[in-house]
Amino acid sequence: MLRLLASSCARGLRAGGGARPASGLCDAGRSPSRQASDAPRNQPPSSEFVARPVGVCSMMRLPVQDSPEGLDAAFVGVPLDIGTSNRPGARFGPRRIREESVMLRTANPSTGALPFQSLMVADLGDVNVNLYNLQDSCRLIREAYQKIVAAECIPLTLGNGVSRANVVLCAQELVDSYSFRARHGGDHTITYPILQAIATKHGPVGLLHVDAHMDMADKALGEKLYHGTPFRRCVDEGLLDCTRVVQIGIRGSSMTLDPYRYSWNQSLVPLMGEVRQQMGGKPIYISFDIDGLDPAYAPGTGTPEIAGLTPSQALEIIRGCQGLNVVGCDLVEVSPQYDPSGNTALLAANLLFEMLCVLPRAKVI
Repeated sequence: MLRLLASSCARGLRAGGGARPASGLCDAGRSPSRQASDAPRNQPPSSEFVARPVGVCSMMRLPVQDSPEGLDAAFVGVPLDIGTSNRPGARFGPRRIREESVMLRTANPSTGALPFQSLMVADLGDVNVNLYNLQDSCRLIREAYQKIVAAECIPLTLGNGVSRANVVLCAQELVDSYSFRARHGGDHTITYPILQAIATKHGPVGLLHVDAHMDMADKALGEKLYHGTPFRRCVDEGLLDCTRVVQIGIRGSSMTLDPYRYSWNQSLVPLMGEVRQQMGGKPIYISFDIDGLDPAYAPGTGTPEIAGLTPSQALEIIRGCQGLNVVGCDLVEVSPQYDPSGNTALLAANLLFEMLCVLPRAKVI
């Protein structure tokens, strides 16, 4: 009844079939074929017609579908945190991000982006992960994302003013340097199986990784798969184009001295110009750990580090990806119980919207 009420009150703003109450991504279901270029597309309902607390809790109150067929882009939840090394709770991140996303609207006045005028977008619900087995969860994530990628749908996953030498690094250099240090990241485990799925279609991709931590360790407590190892595993399996890997936001204490020096106290617009030049027109993936931001702005995370990025710098990074061949994005490590205000999840929801706005086919005027 609530879904029907939201639909009728939206007065035609939302189009297309296949909307249904939230369900697991792996469930069977039918969905509409991809819309013609002049056909109406799904639209988040306006609060002028539908009160924000009304309706099923989906990302931006978009329709929830079981299948990626017919979609240009989709929001996907991966409620997993059993790969964490510090504070758990990221399994609750996707749900809280969806709750806070009711504040988002359809247009981006700062960039001129109107993504819902050119892209068919929906919420695909959550991957049905196995909270008792990390390896099996990675398999489930990989299989779910293989279906999304095969359907030509771009997934958006919920879950340095410095010199170029300090930020833009070859992935193999990162592996080599990390053998001399030990540093743990947020529960970035999910990015590894996602990139496995992305590689089945695009081959090795470039990576823009925003994080307080490199997540390039080889193992911990004898385990080679946890939230501090995803990008080491990606390099080992050839999932990344090692000439097009960028990490921004790295900082914090370490077990050994780092050969690089990090400073983030200036605009990152010039840096993103270098990033665009390095990435070129080949496919890239954006992976954004919320702990890349200073905990003053995003305290709701599992491995906070002081002296981080500001929200304005986060916008500079994502908006600096305009024009790149972005084939997937994730926003990870939101642990809402450490931020009762909800501001971390609100910030995450806004950053996901910004990622949607820089997708290759998003309309910009």
